[in-house]
Amino acid sequence: MSIVTLDKVKQIKTLNNIAESGLNVFNENYSINNDSENPDAILLRSFNMHDLELGDNLKAIARAGAGVNNIPIDRCTERGIVVFNTPGANANAVKELVLTSLMASSRNVFDGIQWTKTLVDEGDQIPKLVEAGKKQFVGKEIKGKTLGVIGLGAIGALVANDALDLDMDVIGYDPYISVDLAWKLSRNVKRAMTLEQVFANADYITVHVPVVESTKGMFNAEAFKLMKPGVHILNFSRGELVNEADMADALESGIVGKYITDFPNENVLKMKNTVCIPHLGASTEESEENCAIMAARQMKEFLETGNIKNSVNFPNAYLEYTGKRRLAVFHKNVPNMVGQITAAVSNYDLNIADMVNRSRGDYAYTMIDLDGEVNGDVLPGIEEKINQIANVVTINIF
Repeated sequence: MSIVTLDKVKQIKTLNNIAESGLNVFNENYSINNDSENPDAILLRSFNMHDLELGDNLKAIARAGAGVNNIPIDRCTERGIVVFNTPGANANAVKELVLTSLMASSRNVFDGIQWTKTLVDEGDQIPKLVEAGKKQFVGKEIKGKTLGVIGLGAIGALVANDALDLDMDVIGYDPYISVDLAWKLSRNVKRAMTLEQVFANADYITVHVPVVESTKGMFNAEAFKLMKPGVHILNFSRGELVNEADMADALESGIVGKYITDFPNENVLKMKNTVCIPHLGASTEESEENCAIMAARQMKEFLETGNIKNSVNFPNAYLEYTGKRRLAVFHKNVPNMVGQITAAVSNYDLNIADMVNRSRGDYAYTMIDLDGEVNGDVLPGIEEKINQIANVVTINIF
């Protein structure tokens, strides 16, 4: 709960190496201070924050990437700390690796490369051994096959559209697809009404959904019973989406022909017919720069104006910033909160120039621009009045 002084140098702490292009977003009003014990904001990638103490001054955390399992979201929400991620910034990188793995696994390229390396020291016999051994790696073309895409967000939509260009039939499932992404999705992607439709019809299945209670272990024995024998499953989302014991059985029996995952562990490495990639989905120079820039810009916009875009715990909210003093209040989503906040403003004979209120689940966010000159003890007085309102979590004044 604080008045944001715009000319005060804000402390930004990074918990991972962040691309220089992202750090360059911050101007002279910011200091990258990795020794700060109580920064204004934290910028990170995969650092595990769950055991980290959250300072009283902390207002924002930005993850240069899509997944936020490494951030204590509930604790941040209770404290009024906005958490950003960067959906779509690494989408092209992941899409390219999904399609590469789709084709390479179908043609048994990964197995073939490993086998070829065993021929070292065979000298002049290598060409003859290659010709004799290559028949064990005969694969299949993906043209004309059906790809099931579960999750049609930024990555899934790109995968679906490009798979169509590779002459695949594509069936997609996403009951929560946004309007913006629906417009970007090709009309030739067939819509599945249930997961079971994807499982039953796809030769290849790629999954692009977060890990939540309803998706954890979604690839399990019951799901495998519905699938075509020999189906290839590609997992570039999270390892927890797969029940590993059931996957091992499905691979052993041949129900699943190949499991391609970006999340290897001891269990997965022991399974037959797996392709284990060392979490390279977003590991490109371009992706890391895109994520860093996007995370930094969202954080800077919030710290300077209160506007929120791509938050995982606050509602997105935008109000054009005209330089007027602004109240940004995060509060419980209960009746009469806006009325009480505006009443606190009216106690000081101030007009409201503009305002916006957005809600997300149990919480809401209200921004109010004050009209006219605001001097003296008015801002501390307003802050105190609003803090006294029940169900207010935090207030920032710009």
